[in-house]
Amino acid sequence: MRSIEDRTSSLPTKRSKPIAMAALIRKQQKALSFSDRAFKGLGDLIKLLPSGTVFLFQFLNPLVTNNGHCSTVNKYLSGALLAICGFFCCFSTFTDSYVGSDGRVYYGIATRTGLWTFSDPEAAGRDLSKYKLRAGDFVHAVLSVVVFAVVALLDADTVRCFYPAAEAEEALLVKVLPTVVGGMASTVFVVFPNQRHGIGYPPATLPEEDY
Repeated sequence: MRSIEDRTSSLPTKRSKPIAMAALIRKQQKALSFSDRAFKGLGDLIKLLPSGTVFLFQFLNPLVTNNGHCSTVNKYLSGALLAICGFFCCFSTFTDSYVGSDGRVYYGIATRTGLWTFSDPEAAGRDLSKYKLRAGDFVHAVLSVVVFAVVALLDADTVRCFYPAAEAEEALLVKVLPTVVGGMASTVFVVFPNQRHGIGYPPATLPEEDY
């Protein structure tokens, strides 16, 4: 017969429970660390895009792709959504805004001579030539489309819909591509700083003449 001391020594102690719990938590944190870092990279890229476009895509994509279980119709709908959102990302880089004398924010499209405004009744009397097209606008347009493509094409529903065979490689791409594109975007913004406050971006907060 085992002694009382032997039986009591084989029972788990109160101290061993917190240790086991801490080990389990560390294991879970380690398992989540990869996805946390990967999606943080995607989150940083999303900040470079028009906020409304990102929200629209994230809201509609699960619907048009049927949560990744696509029929032919779903693929056409998803492709149309990608094209529309990509176009708007590009278009937004050619828009700008300013605060008028009445304190309202007015938006417009940059042209070769200035800014074609949508609704400012005093636009004809303003000097808007400082808002004219620049070479950097075209660079930012290309960059915004590339960034949106990375974010959209790595979306889980998009992957399952258009190229399910690549789902196994999705985790690696989510880890690598945002870092590469983020580095490229940082370099572009150093060479071509973006001073516009277009549609989908934070609006202008200074009077037009102080821009």
